[in-house]
Amino acid sequence: MKEIVLAGGCFWGVEAYFKRINGVVDTEVGYANGHVENPTYKEVCTSFTGHAEVCKIKYDEGVISLKELLNRFWKIIDPTAINRQGPDVGHQYRSGIFYVDEQDLDTIMKSKEEEAQKYQDDIVTEVEALKSYYPAEEYHQKYLEKNPGGYCHIDLSKFD
Repeated sequence: MKEIVLAGGCFWGVEAYFKRINGVVDTEVGYANGHVENPTYKEVCTSFTGHAEVCKIKYDEGVISLKELLNRFWKIIDPTAINRQGPDVGHQYRSGIFYVDEQDLDTIMKSKEEEAQKYQDDIVTEVEALKSYYPAEEYHQKYLEKNPGGYCHIDLSKFD
């Protein structure tokens, strides 16, 4: 199984979206690439930890490629928005692609370049190696499965 970590605003919706995709075998929400060890949700919400809300995705590349996962990622974010996705505002809601495997970088950069052709504004989605990752608290895991009426900035009905 391969892994990629994606930041696209509130992690509840990002996780719910990717769980629906054939070839995704597991998801987990957490906090990535900040400078505070083992942050809490409350700390991350202050925007002072440097962490982004993320979804760690394990996928079977025999079923779905990284390129296709990224194509689907671009559909749910505004890659030109700085520290914001939908109504969620703050440094923790920035968009990002945090790779685990250095060999994925070429695919990621090509995907970002293709996406940039669709916009007049610059793409601000971060592309970085995954430097740190901490799972979010248990109540955040599979949140929208546990709370079907819960908040989600992504219109998941478009993807059923």
